[in-house]
Formats: sequence, structure tokens, C-alpha cells
Amino acid sequence: MDLHILFLYSVVAFFYVISPGPAVFLAITNGLVHDMRTVTTSSFANILGLFILSSISISGLGIILLTSATLFMIVKIVGAGYLIYLGIKQFKSASSLKLKKDENIKIEKSLKKTFLESFFLAVTNPKPIIFFIALFPQFLNLKSNITPQFFIMTGIFMFFSFFSLCIYGFVAKSARGLFKKQNFMTWFHRITGGIFVGLGFSLLQIKNTQN
Repeated sequence: MDLHILFLYSVVAFFYVISPGPAVFLAITNGLVHDMRTVTTSSFANILGLFILSSISISGLGIILLTSATLFMIVKIVGAGYLIYLGIKQFKSASSLKLKKDENIKIEKSLKKTFLESFFLAVTNPKPIIFFIALFPQFLNLKSNITPQFFIMTGIFMFFSFFSLCIYGFVAKSARGLFKKQNFMTWFHRITGGIFVGLGFSLLQIKNTQN
């Protein structure tokens, strides 16, 4: 694989990954409300979901998904519904969660729940499938073996995703002291709840690129 092409792909993937989205806001929430173990678990679940989506895309199933209006709509509705559900959860937490004065927060959800939450969020988001199908062919050398190129490109994407989510979570955790008062946390949950709901509705606006 040409190093220049690989570098160009890495730049595109990096800026795509660090742009705010559902996974980023979930990482920020986990960092602020829970701890880094929760953030890393969530981040790992996210990249596992991305690997599955990438595999679906490269195997040809992604094309089937994009060319089937019904399947694409089902994925959009499920993904949007889950984002809206997370937003409602944030609104419900707005008036009930209060940080302790010593800044230690009781972890209220298990790592298993954290993992499943992030994994489901990743695999029900059609945007990565569109990204993989639209961009992968632009950087692949079709005269060479596709398999190693797939693993390299997917690995780069997963690497950026994992560490960017961990950094977002760490920054949020480090800023926890700014949110010691209940009023700050109440507004944080309201704002993030609104963001998740907004992202859910925006997901419904994604159009099938093949139609």
C-alpha cells in the first residue's frame, strides 16, 4: 500500500473521528459522571462495533444495506431511537444526580451495561457504513490483496477512535471539579440529553447515497 495514500487516508480518518458525534458525547458523559475504566470500556466497545461495520462494508453486505431502502430505514430508525432513548435518560438524570464534594462519583452502571450501551450505539449508526463504503474504495489498491489493506485501514480508524474517545473522556473527568454544584450537573444532563435527542433526529435525515 502506497505510504502517501495511507497518510492521506489517515488524515481523513483522523478528522472524521475527532468530529463531535454520539460516541464523543457518550465518552464525555462517562468521563464526567463515572471514571476512566468506564470510558475505556465504552471506547473499546465502540471500536469493536466499528470493526464489525467495517467488515460488513468490505464484505459487500454494506452495499446490500445501502441499496435496500427498507433495511437502511430500519437501521436509521433503530439508531435514532436509541439516541433519543439515551437523551431521555440524560433528562431523567438531570434532577437526580449530585456530585460528592470530594469529587468521587459512585458508579451506577456496570461495565457490562457500559459496554453494551456503547456497542449498540456504534453498530446502529449508519454513518460509519457510508464512510467506509464511500472512502475505502478511494484508497484501496485493487491490484493488490485487499485483506491486508482492509486490516491496516480499519486498524488506523479504530486506533484514532479509541484514543480520541479516551482523551475526550479524560478531559471531561479532569474538568469534573467545575461541576461540583448540582446546578451545573443538572444543566449538563439537560444539554447532553438535548444533544442526544437532536443527534437522533438528525440521524433520520441521513439519505441513502445509493438512491
